[in-house]
Amino acid sequence: MRILAIDAGNSRIKWGVHDDGLWLAQGWVATDRSARLSRAWSGLEPPVAIVAANVAGARVARSLAAAARRFRRRIRFVKSVSAQCGVRNTYADPGQLGADRWAALIGAWNLHHGPCVVVNAGTTMTVDALDGEGVFLGGMIVAGLDLMRGALARNTAQLWPRRGRFAYFPSRTADAIESGAVNALAGAIERMLRFMRQAGQAAPLTVLSGGAAQLIAPQLNGAVEVVDNLVLEGIVHIAHDSLKAKGAGR
Repeated sequence: MRILAIDAGNSRIKWGVHDDGLWLAQGWVATDRSARLSRAWSGLEPPVAIVAANVAGARVARSLAAAARRFRRRIRFVKSVSAQCGVRNTYADPGQLGADRWAALIGAWNLHHGPCVVVNAGTTMTVDALDGEGVFLGGMIVAGLDLMRGALARNTAQLWPRRGRFAYFPSRTADAIESGAVNALAGAIERMLRFMRQAGQAAPLTVLSGGAAQLIAPQLNGAVEVVDNLVLEGIVHIAHDSLKAKGAGR
């Protein structure tokens, strides 16, 4: 069952073609270059379904729909609901949870079926708690690595966004900025791990995805699994669940 899964974020639109348990093709375009999707998809065979998690706004949604017309299929946009694919959503208003966070939770649950902290480290970093019964307990959103660097450059005299390297004891300003940002992100994750243990969730796994994942992962304690494109993994499960429901309703 060939699925075209799309994760439209603030910086990148990531996509992948999934069939029979395998990713046949993957790619991305910059979100502000969304019109390039049509060319990127020009060599793809028509999918059975096109499913997207879009947090980049209405203009990007229109670009996605326009690019999908080459396949003569409409895009189904992921919406957070109270329960789906084994995950239960306890957000005060389930529909207000970001579609990318919802898809990532579903991806993590269907990979591990156990308690985990689900982290997507992109433009922002989301840190979400999923218990051993598949219940989303809640989560936090913090500025991502580039936003932290940029905020210091814009708002602090004599600091500039020169790339540094992580160090335990930084001795250069660029390294101090890089190390401070990485430690802040790792600290948010470890706080959530502590909260989960205090709530009775023994040894939760950290499932980490996003552009900064490889920088953060080595600084975390406990079990960590880095998953490329976790949101896309979740979208595939959502797509299959929807297609099964349609088939059952016929």
